[in-house]
Amino acid sequence: MLRTLLIVEDQQDLAELVALHLADLAQRIHLCNDGTEALRIAASNPPDLVVLDLGLPGLDGLEVCRRLRAAPRYVPILMLTARSSDAERVLGLELGADDYLVKPFNVMELVARAKAIVRRMEAADGAAADAIVCNGALRIDPSARRVTLDGAQIGLTAREFDLLLYFARHPGRVFTREQLLDTVWGGAHGGYAHTVNSHINRLRAKIETDAADPHRIQTVWGVGYRFAAEGG
Repeated sequence: MLRTLLIVEDQQDLAELVALHLADLAQRIHLCNDGTEALRIAASNPPDLVVLDLGLPGLDGLEVCRRLRAAPRYVPILMLTARSSDAERVLGLELGADDYLVKPFNVMELVARAKAIVRRMEAADGAAADAIVCNGALRIDPSARRVTLDGAQIGLTAREFDLLLYFARHPGRVFTREQLLDTVWGGAHGGYAHTVNSHINRLRAKIETDAADPHRIQTVWGVGYRFAAEGG
C-alpha cells in the first residue's frame, strides 16, 4: 500500500471520484486543484504516486511534472488530460510521466493503471530492499540486518538499524524529526520529537569517530538531520 497519494485535479467532483476509487491503494490521500499547491504539498508531504491533470489553472500540469522530475526523490506520475493529441501525450511522457489517460476515461481503467504503477514500484523496491548499502567504511546489509564499520560489526537496536538504513538510502536529503517519526516509526511514536534525538545520539556514539563532531549524521539547525555521503 502507498503511504501517500496526491491527486491534482481542478474538477472537484472528478478529484473526489478518483480519490474514492483509489482509496484502497493509499494510507493518506491529498487533494488539490492547482499546480502551485501541488508542489507545496509534494515538498512537505512527499507522495508515493501523483495523479496529475494537465489542464490546471495557473501553473499547468506539464510544468508541475517538470518540477517534480527535477526533485531528488522520484515519484511516479499518472497524467490525466482532456487533450488527446499525440504531441501532448508524447510531451507528457518525455517530461517523465509514467502513464497517461485521456478524459473522459473509464474509472476502472484508471484503477488498473494506478495498480500497475504500484506493482512496478513494489517490484523495484523489492529488488533494492536487500541491496547492501555502503558509505565509505560503513556497510549495511538489510537482509542480515548487520552493520559493520571498518570491518567490525556494530551492535544496533532494531529501531537504530531502521533509522540508519533509512538515512543511508537517502544521502544528502534533509529530514525533519516529524518526517523521520512518520516514516521510520510509522506513527507509533506518540508525537515525541525527542525520540528521534535520543536515537540519533546513540547512533552517533556507535558510528561516528567523534560523536560531538559528527560527520555522517549531521544536524541541519532549525530543520532536522541529514546523512552525508562519504566526503559529503
